[in-house]
Amino acid sequence: MSGGQQQRVALARALAPRPNVLLLDEPFSNLDTSLRVEIRSEVHRLLIALGITAIFVTHDQEEAFVLGDKVAVMNEGRIQQ
Repeated sequence: MSGGQQQRVALARALAPRPNVLLLDEPFSNLDTSLRVEIRSEVHRLLIALGITAIFVTHDQEEAFVLGDKVAVMNEGRIQQ
């Protein structure tokens, strides 16, 4: 399977039990830029449609602002902003 297919399968497995909250730790880091944008948009639409709260851990500022309703900047385990 391609990286995008693997990400989709992993996401489907995580969403199948309909969790209230989903933790995603660098979920798109292994994807090339165009696929990353596509999968990110797909995930965002799914989370909104299903009403699932998600906590994203990312080092990508653009990704944080595209996906996040609220964004926290952390340093050494403490919220800085």
